[in-house]
Order: sequence, then structure tokens, then C-alpha cells
Amino acid sequence: MAASTRQGIGVVGVYVHDQDEALAFYVDKVGFEVHTDLKNGPFRWLTVNFPERPELQLGLFAPGAPLHDPATERVLRELVAKGAMPGLVLHVEDCRAHYERMLKAGVEFTQAPVERFGNVDAGFRDPSGNGWKMIELGRGDER
Repeated sequence: MAASTRQGIGVVGVYVHDQDEALAFYVDKVGFEVHTDLKNGPFRWLTVNFPERPELQLGLFAPGAPLHDPATERVLRELVAKGAMPGLVLHVEDCRAHYERMLKAGVEFTQAPVERFGNVDAGFRDPSGNGWKMIELGRGDER
């Protein structure tokens, strides 16, 4: 049986405190674009993607009903705010250029660009507390 080119991970989700705030951050400051924004009662399916990688979406999901009870929602929001959720990685062509553009747009960085292991990387957090590493891969590295 031949492998389908449509198989694989399509959406990776992160919890955010406020979907509108997250949407503005990821689109206006980081450079993503809106992929899907649909509401079904209290649930909102909101995804963005990096323009060069439309096949992989980042889901911006708010903890709470209808998926979580109030106690679980509270714990999830606390964990996100503390930066306890797994970190995310954004590959870019020029880390320093993205850093300067995002800094001017108001992104708060936890680490300025630094060279190590043949790469350049920087760190930032979104308004909810999710940690990101932005990496410019060295020559010859595959993405």
C-alpha cells in the first residue's frame, strides 16, 4: 500500500488564556497567519500557521468548557502562566532579523539571539506564558 502524502501531524495545540489576545500576538507580532477560526457554542477552534508552512497549524485553545471542568481549567491556566507547558520551536531563516522585527512589535524575549552549536537561537514567551525557542539552523541542517 502506497503512503499518502496527506498523513502526518496537522495541528499542534497550545493553551492560551485569551484567544483574541493570542491571535493578535501570533499574527501581528510573530508573523503567523490565520488558518481557521470557527465557533461552536462556547468552543472556538482557532488555528494559525507560519506562511511558509501552511500544512502545520498551531491551535490556540482556551482551557475550559466544554472540554474541561472548572478545577481542571484553573490548573491548566496556572501551569501555562508558569511556563510549565512543553516549549515550542520556530525555525527561521534569519534569527537576528526576526528578533529585531518582533522586538519592535513588542514581543518580550527571554533570551537575545546567541550563537551555539552551529545555530543562532533566541527565546520568547507568548502572553499566556508558553515558551518558544526561535532557531536559525546552520547551513546544511534540514528542517
